[in-house]
Amino acid sequence: METILKWAGGKRLLINQISKIINPDQLKKDNGHYYEPFIGGGAIAFSLELNETVINDSNKELINMYNVIKNNPSELIELLKIHQSKYSDAYYERIRKMDRSKNYDNISNVEKAARFIFLNKTCYNGLYRVNSSGHFNVPKGKYKNPDIIMEKKINGLSRLLNEKSFKITCLDFEKAVEDATKGDVVYFDPPYDYEETGFTSYSAIGFNKSDLVRLKNLCDRLIDRGCRVIISNNDTKFVNELFKCNGYKIVHIEAFRFISCDGSKRSKVKEVIIYG
Repeated sequence: METILKWAGGKRLLINQISKIINPDQLKKDNGHYYEPFIGGGAIAFSLELNETVINDSNKELINMYNVIKNNPSELIELLKIHQSKYSDAYYERIRKMDRSKNYDNISNVEKAARFIFLNKTCYNGLYRVNSSGHFNVPKGKYKNPDIIMEKKINGLSRLLNEKSFKITCLDFEKAVEDATKGDVVYFDPPYDYEETGFTSYSAIGFNKSDLVRLKNLCDRLIDRGCRVIISNNDTKFVNELFKCNGYKIVHIEAFRFISCDGSKRSKVKEVIIYG
C-alpha cells in the first residue's frame, strides 16, 4: 500500500533499503510488533503491511487524518470532492487560514482531515510547516489539476488500517514506544538535523538537537530491552558523532529529494540510515 500524502523527506524512494534492515520476515518469526513514532507520510509502515503496527506522530492534524481514514473514509471522500470542485488560488487561501479562526476547534474531525489532505495536495511541495502559533503557513503550489479526492487510495488505506489492526496514537515519541519489548522493531524518522539551518517547524514546538540526544538515549534503552532500532537522518557531523558508539551501524546514502513544486526536479542529498 502506498502513501496518500506528498511528504517532504518521505521515504518512498528508500523503501527497499530500509525494509531490508527492518527484515519483516524476522519480525514475524519473533512475533514482534512494528513501531513508527514519526509516521509522517507512512511510506515504510504502509508498504510493510504488518499486523498490529503502531503508528504515532506529535502532529495532531496528521493523526486525526489517519483516524478519519480508518473510521470515516466515505464521509471524508465526499468532502474532498467539494474541495476538488472549488479549487482555486482564492479557495486555497481561504482553507489555509481556517486554523486562525476561533471556531476552528469546533469543526468536525472529518472536516479537519479533508482540509489537511486538500492543503497537502495543493501546497508547495507537500511541505507541512506551521508558525510559532501552530498555524499552517505554506504557500500554494503551482498545480493545475491536483488529485485531491484519491477515492481508491483512501479506501485502500482504510482497509489496511482496519484489517491489519493498526494502532494510531498522538504522543511524544518516548511515550509512543513505552510498550515496545524484545523482538519488536522501532523505526525513527524524526525531523532532520542540519549543519546550519533547515526545516524544523513541523510543529509549534519544533524538534532540535536536544530532542535528538533524547532520541538516541531512548534507542539505547530500547536495544537493552531486546528491540531492534532504525533511525533516518541527514548526514551531519552532530548525527554521526551522536551515534558513533554503542555498536550502531551507520550507512551513508545519497537520497533523491524533490526540489520543485511540480516534482519535476530532483536533487541528491546525503543522508544516513543508522541501526542497532
